[in-house]
Amino acid sequence: MARAVLDDPFYYLANFTFVLDWLSARYDDVLRPDERAFIQDFAHWPTPSQALFVRMAMRKGDHFRLEKLAYEEIGDSRAALAPLLASPWVTDAAPLDIRALARLLSKDDVAALARRAGLPVKAKALMVEALAVHYEGIEQPIHAWHVLDDEVISLTCTALLERFRLMFFGNLRQTWSEFVLAELGINQFEPVELSGSARPFQQAEDIDLYMALSALRDRLEEGEAPRDLLADVPALPENNAWLEARRDRLLYALGRQAERGRDTETARVAFKHSGALDARMRRIRLLEKSHPEDAWALCEAALKAIESEAEAQQLARVRPRLARKLGYAPVEAIAAPTVSWITLSLAKTSQVELGVAEALATPTAPVHYVENALFTTLFGLLCWEAIFAPVPGAFFHPFHRGPADLYRPGFVARRAQVFERALARLEDGTYRTHILETLKAKAGRQSPFVVWGLSRDILEQALDCIPAAHLRALFTRLLKDLKANRAGFPDLIQFDLERQSYRLIEVKGPGDRLQDNQKRWLGEFERHAMPVVACQVVWDDACEATS
Repeated sequence: MARAVLDDPFYYLANFTFVLDWLSARYDDVLRPDERAFIQDFAHWPTPSQALFVRMAMRKGDHFRLEKLAYEEIGDSRAALAPLLASPWVTDAAPLDIRALARLLSKDDVAALARRAGLPVKAKALMVEALAVHYEGIEQPIHAWHVLDDEVISLTCTALLERFRLMFFGNLRQTWSEFVLAELGINQFEPVELSGSARPFQQAEDIDLYMALSALRDRLEEGEAPRDLLADVPALPENNAWLEARRDRLLYALGRQAERGRDTETARVAFKHSGALDARMRRIRLLEKSHPEDAWALCEAALKAIESEAEAQQLARVRPRLARKLGYAPVEAIAAPTVSWITLSLAKTSQVELGVAEALATPTAPVHYVENALFTTLFGLLCWEAIFAPVPGAFFHPFHRGPADLYRPGFVARRAQVFERALARLEDGTYRTHILETLKAKAGRQSPFVVWGLSRDILEQALDCIPAAHLRALFTRLLKDLKANRAGFPDLIQFDLERQSYRLIEVKGPGDRLQDNQKRWLGEFERHAMPVVACQVVWDDACEATS
């Protein structure tokens, strides 16, 4: 199953055929009858017909004017259409509502419709809205609208193509453009050996459930009430951690939207049934306002099975407050991390971090604005082999930016030996060479951790100035919770090139305060005696007045 190259005028057809062959090889036991029928029909169409279908499938929307379906490599589009129109997958008689019709029309065409309906001529979008009200509920083929002297060709299998895309990528974020971007070299991917049976879904029902969850997310984003959507959230079969995580995130999103809409009851129910990391704390905060006893009981249960550092931090804030409200014995609050503060007066600027970097830098002690990029990049380069280890269920197509199980429980455990080999380089002194060699060998390849915009000079300064023991401590904490701990690093880092030392600098502009994830990292720096300061910026009114 060789993929196409862009020199081939039918490159897009070769790529689509690659996908169908891929799905046939891996999903033979899962394909539905209509999916099998499409694959068989497609294989029997002449090349021009196949190419025209794929051209339409790759474009936005379901409806296309025939005169716009003109492609040099295909030739006569009308002739290429004949086998397609004889199939159930394409039609020239699809009913169109006014919105679908308007997407095919020019402003003048829409204005003609408006005048016919007795509506004023305005901007196209305004006319479409007025026409949608005027023709509400009306759907009819193009010829019945008497507005366009052209045929309209429509796909009738968009949902089927979406399922194919989901089966191939394992998500609906990625599109067929991945093929072209990879061929152009815009996106480069780490080659990982894939087994012939590698696939994200094990049964047709998994695909159905994923599509149902995705449709509910779309309805939420379109403004449908969380209360109405909650009843439609499907139950899941046991032992499907991947779909369960998606359902948990959907329920969490429903709860957050219900909170914003002051629908507290819906929010409580959604959070109760969501296993998302912050759902329990959201529920506790809701109960704190109206049912403090229930909130306390939930806090006590949470203490026995804390899910994350973030939850422990939030519980330590909520419990003393609840104890006071309920008249219970005082609960001691945890001490905030110790951090040294410096104050810097600057002329007012929109890039406060860059202003601080410029003010503190010296010729032998440069300051770089790196925020969350530096340490994750060093980690990603050192642990590249572990991150892209061909673990079953981690990779199932050629376009992975990272393993599919990256943020799922057990990710590190399944690769424990490979990660430990990588971290051992920090003990034996080979880490610097390994990181720089990986930087060169993997340049530009997609990675969930490496930020390629960081210069080699910054990385070399970091490797020269940051002790290996500090990197080991940072990477060990990263591995405890890759999703949460990849953020919260200080904004700036200063390297003393003469002494080969460093310090981290967290910048806070006027009115800013330390965030929870920053406090957690500051606590880690304190435990390992890592040099860090927080810089409070105040605006220099005199500089502003004279500027």
